[in-house]
Amino acid sequence: MNPMIRVMLIDDEEAALDLLEILLGQIGNVEIVGRYLNPIQALEDFKKITVDAVFLDIQMPGMKGTQAARHIRSMFPEMPIVFTTAYAEFAVEAFEIESTDYLLKPFTTGRLQSTLTRINKHLQEPANRPEANIGSIPLVQCLGGFQIILPGEPKEIVWKTKKERELCAFLIHHEGKRVNAPVIIEALWPGYDLVKAKTYLYTCLSYLRRSLAEHEVPIHISKGNQGFTAELNEMTVDASAFENLLIQILSEESLSERNYDQMNRMYTGDYMEACDFGWASARQSEIRSQYVHALRRWHMYFRSQGKLSLAADSLQRVMALMPDSEVDGRALIRVQLELGNRSEAHRVCLQLEQAVRVQLGTELEDETMLLVQQMLKDRSAAFNET
Repeated sequence: MNPMIRVMLIDDEEAALDLLEILLGQIGNVEIVGRYLNPIQALEDFKKITVDAVFLDIQMPGMKGTQAARHIRSMFPEMPIVFTTAYAEFAVEAFEIESTDYLLKPFTTGRLQSTLTRINKHLQEPANRPEANIGSIPLVQCLGGFQIILPGEPKEIVWKTKKERELCAFLIHHEGKRVNAPVIIEALWPGYDLVKAKTYLYTCLSYLRRSLAEHEVPIHISKGNQGFTAELNEMTVDASAFENLLIQILSEESLSERNYDQMNRMYTGDYMEACDFGWASARQSEIRSQYVHALRRWHMYFRSQGKLSLAADSLQRVMALMPDSEVDGRALIRVQLELGNRSEAHRVCLQLEQAVRVQLGTELEDETMLLVQQMLKDRSAAFNET
């Protein structure tokens, strides 16, 4: 089943918007996230909401649809744009803008279905998305584990030893800063004889340089002043990009829902997850804490916008990371009850109670117990009514 497509409709005729919405509704699997008679207003709102595709009339007062499309292209180069017009003469300009489709009014449901198939194909091709475009430069993956993803299939580097991999991760962890040999040894070979540890270090450095060269990874390991540096040469590190996005989300006054989707796509797991790198634990906790902070902010934002399903989604992500957090658990229970999902609210109660008892070895807080009791009471009353 194809995912829901979130579309924005722009046309200066109300009747045209009504007809397009009806036809899209008949096809299904489409959510109208915005209807606009004024393209200028649509462009102002574009950054505030999540849009997968735009249906755009061409002949409109104030700003032609082709002008609006060029503005959209400047903000989101890969955005699927579908022109809906009664005039065939604009087809060449639409082609220059690389529109996904060009629908001549009046169009049929079948023709519109073909357009949606094109949009779905575009959305499901990772290579078309800037954040997923591997291109010809390897990607350093630190979220959900550690690996260097090579361009092509994609494929990963196969390390000669575990310590070679850890040494690479440790140098990348320091983000281009020089790390003294004793610091590396203490992190990777704590308690080892110093002479033997130095031998291990230089052996691993030799392996690492050879692996990077064999796979044409543009990371240069340089030595100087008793220390070593991993020069990344503009390679992307997913954890750094994720942290930058979190900083943006937590600092901006008004949130853009597009960032919510991007944030959750980027978070593929904890920093250096399951690698057993003790030196990575502090940054792992910091990134996780910032992500939780951002999710809580999104929860408050979605509640203020009346988007309770997304508010629940953000809290469910928090609970996956912090299953014993009663504050977040109570908030999620309340949202599920507001949505009318009593069984889901009850499931959250059971999971929260188990997590608190197992991980903290204690009982639920009084406030949580009162909420649970009230929920069970309401559930029993609703059952008796039926």
